[in-house]
Formats: sequence, C-alpha cells, structure tokens
Amino acid sequence: MTNRRGHRAGRAPRATLATLAEELGVSRTTVSNAYNRPDQLSPELRERILSTARARGYSGPNPTARSLRTSRAGSVGVILTERLSYAFEDQASLDFLAGLAEDNDFLLTLIPTGPGGEGGLGADAVSNAIVDGFVVYSVPAADPNLAFARQRGLPVVVCDQPADLRGVSYVGIDDFAAIQPAAAALVQAGHRNIGILTKRLFSGVRDGAVTAADVELSDMHVQRARVRGALEVFRAAGMTHVPIVNRHFSDIDSAADGARELRGLHPDITAILCTTDSMALGVIEAFGAEVPHELSVTGFDAIVDATQRGLTTVEQLNHAKGEQVGALINALFHNAGAARATPQRVILPTRFIPGATVAPPAAR
Repeated sequence: MTNRRGHRAGRAPRATLATLAEELGVSRTTVSNAYNRPDQLSPELRERILSTARARGYSGPNPTARSLRTSRAGSVGVILTERLSYAFEDQASLDFLAGLAEDNDFLLTLIPTGPGGEGGLGADAVSNAIVDGFVVYSVPAADPNLAFARQRGLPVVVCDQPADLRGVSYVGIDDFAAIQPAAAALVQAGHRNIGILTKRLFSGVRDGAVTAADVELSDMHVQRARVRGALEVFRAAGMTHVPIVNRHFSDIDSAADGARELRGLHPDITAILCTTDSMALGVIEAFGAEVPHELSVTGFDAIVDATQRGLTTVEQLNHAKGEQVGALINALFHNAGAARATPQRVILPTRFIPGATVAPPAAR
C-alpha cells in the first residue's frame, strides 16, 4: 500500500540532499559542502550535517548528478605506456603517482596503453574516459593515444616524454646531463671496458644489442638521452666502442637476462652502466657475487630498493615530478584561458648518489 506521495506506508521516504537541507534549516549547498568542501564549514556544523545524514541513511551527493551539474568529473586520466600492474610494481611510478595525488582534489584514472600496444586498453579508453584532463606519463610522441587525448580538447600536461609537444606544459629532468656523473664515476674508478644496459629505447619491442647509430633513431627520448649522455663521457675518456644492450621490459628477470647477454657478448667488460635502477637490480640479480670487485654497476632513479642495497645511482625527484604536474593541471582547471596560452616547462634537479657498487677494475 502506498500513500499519495508514492511511498510505501510505514516506511520513511529516502533522504535526499534537499530533505536534509530542509530538516536542518540550511541550504542545499551547505549540505553538499559538508561532503565536497568541508573547509567551508565549521567542524560543529559539518558534524551536525553528517550525523543527521547517517541517521537518515543518506550517503552523500550523487556523483553522476554532480558531474552533470558542474560539468566536472573530478578525475584526471593518467596515460602511461605500460601494463596496469607496472604502475603498482615500479617504485619510480608509485612515487610519481603519490606526488600527483597529494594535496589535490581530483581522483586518478589510470589508462595503460601497454608497452608496444600490449595489454593496453586501447583508444576507446582515452576517447571515452570520464575525466577533466590528461596527464601523459612518458609515452612516445607518435603514440595514437596522445593524439586522442589532445583531440578531446581537455587540459593536458606531459611528464618526461614527449618533451617538445607544442602548446603543452611539461615536467621532466635533463636526462642527458643527469646520468653523466654516474658515467664519470666509472671512468674515475679506472674502468675502460664498460657496457650499457638500457630500458626500452624503442616503442616497438626490440631486445638485444644495439649500436650508437641505433640509439640516434630511438623514439623514446628519455632513455635515448641517458645513453647519449653516458656515451659522451665515455668517448671523452677514449672509449671508441661501448656495447649497448636494450630490453623492452625493465622487470628484474628481463634486466638480468639483458645483463647476461651483455656479459656474454663482451666478457671483458668490468662495469655496466644502467639507465634505470630496476635494470641495475637485474645486473645484481645475475652477477651479485661479483659486484663490485669484479663488476661495477650504476643505476638511475634512487628508488628505495636500490639505495637500501647501496647502489651507486642518480636521484630524480619522482614525487616532486608528480606534485609539479598536479599543480600545472590544477592551474589549467581553474584558469584555463591564461594557463593554456602560456604553457609551462619545468625542469627539476637531479643528484648523483655514490654507493657501494663501484670499485676499481680487478686486475685480469
């Protein structure tokens, strides 16, 4: 049996934002602020609203209705050229995402395109994502998902790569210069037979040995810049041939396999420079008993696992990267016209961290 308002007899009508506002004698905006903008209310008023809402079974404003009303989804899409699991396994990525989420009032929607198109969600994930803007986290310039994101006409901020996207704000580091102190540390220790183990020079899968000429054709400019920066130091020290091995994935097993390939092709090398800490940890996995007295190793990133193991590495501020990107995307949300007219370019500092994985080459 129902009453004239359509409610079943004996059952109280479902509480809404409007009925709560009427009962409490406040505006609907005030009730909404208790959930969405608590800083606008006194603690006492907010608690009175929330306790009444709980008693009436009201869980908060409907997010779909709110997004339709405000034209805001309250979320930022993060496009990354990785499998989704990588975002939760790679410490550098975790640090970046933590910085991006810190002190911001938006959610993160992760959109993995997959390395080389493997395991990604595809163009529909970008084109149909319910977001207010996009953060592009280290994808090649020719990645179609980047084009799809820009076609949406929403705010876009790039982190790491591509570095030269016209009209788009950018946050990154000088990868070419940042890796040079690590290369110099190997030279200063007396090494002249040095190999390079790098992660993903190419957006397409290409594992194995590569030449310096191949490096110049790389479409992943972060790794390309690091390899080129190291090669400049080695050439200045008189090394005319530095072997390079590339691995598409940077998990420890893949990196260890790459280290064994590099050492197998060039058994005389006494040191391996790695372009990421994860690659260096793979070297230690493969040849840990020989590090550093038979084989010196350097990394890049200064992730916790690496520094705890005493890896000689380069620190980049991944958390600060996320914070900077978050600040830029927020500026685009709140002052779109001026912010888009003057895109920002933020280059963060890096720091060389000497560790316990570099020693003079053993006499052979």
